[in-house]
Amino acid sequence: MSRQLPDIVVEYIRAVNAFDIDAIVATFAEDALVNDIQREIAGATAIRRWLQKEIVGDRVTMALREVVDHHGDPVVRCLYDGDYDKTNLPKELVLTNYFKIRSGKIVSLFIIFNKPSPF
Repeated sequence: MSRQLPDIVVEYIRAVNAFDIDAIVATFAEDALVNDIQREIAGATAIRRWLQKEIVGDRVTMALREVVDHHGDPVVRCLYDGDYDKTNLPKELVLTNYFKIRSGKIVSLFIIFNKPSPF
């Protein structure tokens, strides 16, 4: 995994899977932006609250499925699982994580449930 991904993304996934809130928060820049389920979560304090409730609190895990380098920015598809409400979700929930990394920290992370393209 580390050959294809920046170390900070490897650490983010490791920390999520370990439910280690402090280690997850440490992967983000202080002024980072997360977009999760069409909600913008800005800044380390708000990101920590989101992580505590919806990632660590729901015991979310990520299993790497695919890595794409898009002009230097990692795009990571992962199988998600956890104790969250799975109503109306597919049996296997694969979400795409669009990372922007600057100075060794995550400055933005967009988590998207993509639909197949007709093109």
